[in-house]
Amino acid sequence: MSKAASIPHHIAIVMDGNGRWATRRFMPRVAGHKRGVDSLRRCVKACVARGVGVLTVFAFSSENWNRPADEVSGLMELMFGALASEVPSLSSEGVQLHFVGERANLSEKITAGLRQAEAQTAQNTRLVLNVCFNYGGRWDIAQAARRLAERGEPITEAAIGPVLALAHVPDPDLFIRTGGEQRLSNFLLWQSAYAELFFSEQLWPDFDEAALDEAIAVYQRRERRFGKTSDQVKVQAQAVGTHGRRTA
Repeated sequence: MSKAASIPHHIAIVMDGNGRWATRRFMPRVAGHKRGVDSLRRCVKACVARGVGVLTVFAFSSENWNRPADEVSGLMELMFGALASEVPSLSSEGVQLHFVGERANLSEKITAGLRQAEAQTAQNTRLVLNVCFNYGGRWDIAQAARRLAERGEPITEAAIGPVLALAHVPDPDLFIRTGGEQRLSNFLLWQSAYAELFFSEQLWPDFDEAALDEAIAVYQRRERRFGKTSDQVKVQAQAVGTHGRRTA
């Protein structure tokens, strides 16, 4: 398999460490979140250049409301500002934006901005960027089950997938968390069942193209079995390779 063929189609990232990055520099925590927007911009461009199809990032969790009020307020203002400043350039890069999460307790100013950004980029096809904002994995599973119950449909594994908040994209292949912590923190709990996990010691504002390439390289060295044995995976890969040569 060539390197290009083994690029993960869908990368999910927990962008952790913004506050610590700022604190270590004797700056307000919101300054770290602002620098984190710069890192996200770099990461989006890098994913487009490397042929990644989907990038999903954890911007604000449903548990983040418990943070200090000034930090939460700063994050909301940062989101509103980013919608105004970043969406035009993202659109020019061919990025299709989706904002995933509960919107009921967001301000009308924010929700209107989210809807406008999604509409403005709806026709783009180079990269799907899912920004999980006021999102939680348990919330996602619960809302999916609730929707099925309201329809009177049985709650089965096959039925839940299509009503999850990320049903418009395949499950992530590579799950990255920056900041040195090694946990999922309620992010994409259902969708990450078979994702390859990569934990980086770098704080998110320091995460750059080289760090992304390192994560992808680690992913490429792993064998994804999905419950099968190594021998089965090898036979399947050989069969795919043979079929590919015959149809070339």
